[in-house]
Amino acid sequence: MEKIKKFQLGKRGVSQNFIEQIKNSFKNTKRIKISVLKSCCRNKEDIRNIAEELIKNFGEKFSYKIIGFVIVLMKR
Repeated sequence: MEKIKKFQLGKRGVSQNFIEQIKNSFKNTKRIKISVLKSCCRNKEDIRNIAEELIKNFGEKFSYKIIGFVIVLMKR
């Protein structure tokens, strides 16, 4: 079974450091879960915008799914 890495996104939001951590994690796994904490946002549209911003940084080989307040990033 594939291991899924988990991250939390808080009040600092999406920083360059956060993006680098996720990029490094994709070297070892194909799926990452990002829990969006209350301190970041509680608006579904904001979460979708965050997911879109992350996908722009990773390229075409990646997709995402939003489940509640969790963004699941997948490498195809």
